[in-house]
Amino acid sequence: MTITFLGTGTSQGVPVIACDCEVCTSPDHRDKRLRSSIMIEAEGKVIVIDSGPDFRYQMLRACVKHLDAIVFTHEHKDHVAGMDDIRAFNYRQQAAIDIYATERVQTALKREFSYIFHDFKYPGIPQVELHTIDKEPFNIGNVKLIPIEVMHYKLPVLGFRVGDFTYITDAKTIEPAEVEKIKGSKILVINALQKDKHISHFTLDEAIAFAETIGAVQTYFTHISHRLGKHEDVSDLLPPGIMLAYDGLKLEI
Repeated sequence: MTITFLGTGTSQGVPVIACDCEVCTSPDHRDKRLRSSIMIEAEGKVIVIDSGPDFRYQMLRACVKHLDAIVFTHEHKDHVAGMDDIRAFNYRQQAAIDIYATERVQTALKREFSYIFHDFKYPGIPQVELHTIDKEPFNIGNVKLIPIEVMHYKLPVLGFRVGDFTYITDAKTIEPAEVEKIKGSKILVINALQKDKHISHFTLDEAIAFAETIGAVQTYFTHISHRLGKHEDVSDLLPPGIMLAYDGLKLEI
């Protein structure tokens, strides 16, 4: 299984206008963070988790030639806004793209991309096949995904475990029963927004504490705001076995 970090950043705390902070002007490529998303290649399937506003560029940058499915964690714009750009894969593959989401997220997708779901199919619009998921495990081909429910303040968000790999974004609290689903993971990816307290995201200290509770062989932090600081500086603060992810990082599991 190959994991590619398509994006490790977030819209949280990012100015609308050009930012001249030390992170945004850093020459280190690890500080260039697009909105959070990963790609899983396993058992002949190519699966992307979340298609944020940077989805098109992420696909081009990673030279992705084929896409089987998108799995959504939740309905916030920084995780769904790029779904329209699957149309290039529709054209190339001459097939609809499988979309996996909860009923609540599907309702949001139908609202935000209403033209996709109209009875009249305008030529060239994205073609999708919706699949409803909840907290029960499901398969995409031979790839088994175990949903893990976390709370993004008061909004339920799904993380996913695939084999020994667990990916979670936008978490602030996680119930003990859901934590049990994560334990035993060899690789954990968890959000670490910033150092200061935040209402709906793990801070750096909270993410470190959670990672130490799970005890994965390696933990990577994602969904990183520029407020957290530069990759090199933050790396010096992290315990062994914990590191910041960065756009373009590939893991072979």
